[in-house]
Amino acid sequence: QVQLVESGGGSVQAGGSLRLSCAASGYTFLNHDIAWFRQVPGKEREGVAVIDDWARRVYADSVKGRFTISQDNAKNTILLEMSGLQPEDTAVYYCAAGRGPEWRGPLSAVSYNYWGQGTQVTVSS
Repeated sequence: QVQLVESGGGSVQAGGSLRLSCAASGYTFLNHDIAWFRQVPGKEREGVAVIDDWARRVYADSVKGRFTISQDNAKNTILLEMSGLQPEDTAVYYCAAGRGPEWRGPLSAVSYNYWGQGTQVTVSS
């Protein structure tokens, strides 16, 4: 059974930094089709940072220059390094991997098959 587990969330002040991790069991991350999403209550899940099907890093405009997605192959883990955090970054952050039933672009949730349960990130001003 595939399981993805996020960790590293918490509460930080505006301008601070945080690193999220996502560890997989029953699944080995590829060097493509891995992603981080976030969601605020009442809003749709938003693609934040992705290594797409061409192994390119793709970022939402709102986080470009501040967030970096990477992976640690030895630990079968994907990472999201966040800096310059702002209150609007507050959300539950999810990791995702694998190809979903449809491909709707790298920042679309439907493009991914496996999901973690999420980790809360709260940024105060």
